[in-house]
Amino acid sequence: MRYYSTRGETTDETRTFSDILLRGLAPDGGLYMPVEYPHVSAQDLARWVRVYREQGYAALAFEVMSLFIDDIPADDLRALCERAYAQEVFGSREVVPVTNLPDGMYLLHLSNGPTAAFKDMAMQMLGQLFEYVLRREGRELNIVGATSGDTGSSAEYAMLGKSGIRVFMLTPAGRMTAFQRAQMYGLRDPAIINIAVDGVFDDCQDIVKEISADADFKAKYSIGAVNSINWARLLAQVVYYVAAWIQVSADPRRTVSFSVPTGNFGDVCAGHIARSMGVPIDRLIVATNENDVLDEFFRTGVYRVRSAGETRATSSPSMDISKASNFERFIFDLVGRDQARVRDLFGQQLRAHGEFSLAGSPEFSNARIRHGFLSGSSTHADRIDSIRSLYRHNQTIIDPHTADAWKVGRDAFRGGVVEPPLVVLETALPVKFAETIEEALGFKPDIPARFADIESQPQHVLNLPNDAEAVKQLIRATVSGG
Repeated sequence: MRYYSTRGETTDETRTFSDILLRGLAPDGGLYMPVEYPHVSAQDLARWVRVYREQGYAALAFEVMSLFIDDIPADDLRALCERAYAQEVFGSREVVPVTNLPDGMYLLHLSNGPTAAFKDMAMQMLGQLFEYVLRREGRELNIVGATSGDTGSSAEYAMLGKSGIRVFMLTPAGRMTAFQRAQMYGLRDPAIINIAVDGVFDDCQDIVKEISADADFKAKYSIGAVNSINWARLLAQVVYYVAAWIQVSADPRRTVSFSVPTGNFGDVCAGHIARSMGVPIDRLIVATNENDVLDEFFRTGVYRVRSAGETRATSSPSMDISKASNFERFIFDLVGRDQARVRDLFGQQLRAHGEFSLAGSPEFSNARIRHGFLSGSSTHADRIDSIRSLYRHNQTIIDPHTADAWKVGRDAFRGGVVEPPLVVLETALPVKFAETIEEALGFKPDIPARFADIESQPQHVLNLPNDAEAVKQLIRATVSGG
């Protein structure tokens, strides 16, 4: 399997999986994609059902990921999957159990990992892959990432103690919950550097992209990425769509739909990849909060990013994003993998005008018809109502992001545009958003024993201005020991 950039000048310029794993963003500013998606047959699906039921999630992860990774020996890749998705890490061999909810809806539990967020599903695998490839090549890596909430802690816990890796994680100052800050800032390790940026998540993400686009700096300081711009992140997430389909259907003739809370388009893009491979998925519902850039596109065909001032702080903060990095991957597929078109849309129109439009085009029609996308948005009042409703009828507590997906999915379900079964993807355990849960239910969720007193521990974070050069200077000083 070879990979190339969404913006590349020619499809002849392809790279291996291990190469793009360490690169993150492509040199031309695009995102890496496989030259083609492998096709999954009914026989493949039947084998995957047996593998998951008999051997568990790690074995399924190997089956799926080996279709995209051919430069790591099979035995080694299998061992990496087994370490990443060990029962002692996620609590069960199934890793992502499903709860049956009312009216043909299901909840896919993705938050059983070490940081209680779905990001662990990809990060645990990414940590194993990074360490393996770096050790094989005798290299070090300085990871520069941005987080609106859960990516940071998941990445830091996944990379903690891995040889040859440092993590510089940018966070928007004052935009995360106290629990999220405590998870990240409470780590005390010289290889983990937390940075609070005076801005919103999109500012942090722009700094990461600017640093990655500086080819000389990137090469000199061995800069890598763990954000969902890294293809390996999305690949690891494809696996849980397959696991969900197996648990809910397992019949190649019976499709499953998904409602996905998303801000950066990574989580739902993994579903798009699974669907493109032939996994029996009917609809992919994009659920946003009040920062509804993605919902606006799927309703109107206009992709219009928001400024920092227009990006609202909400009670589902991990989705307070107005510039969805992974959206470029979907548009790449939507326009028939026309790299020149993608360069024009993202490299020129979006940069010059802050928006582009596919309204009225055959491609926009295909977003719903051929690729199965629907969308909707949710407000704070909706989140409170959803949390209350699900608890009242099912005694299940969901976090605010999952509540966004529950609300949008339920609306589509009741409107008759989606047929059962419909799987809602979980974002995090409710404990990470205790204030909103208390507002909805009148009590705070139980704190798992492993997180007892987490918010009372000393925290370690550096405050920097919204300036890529300031972050570069910190990286120079840290790497050189100054």
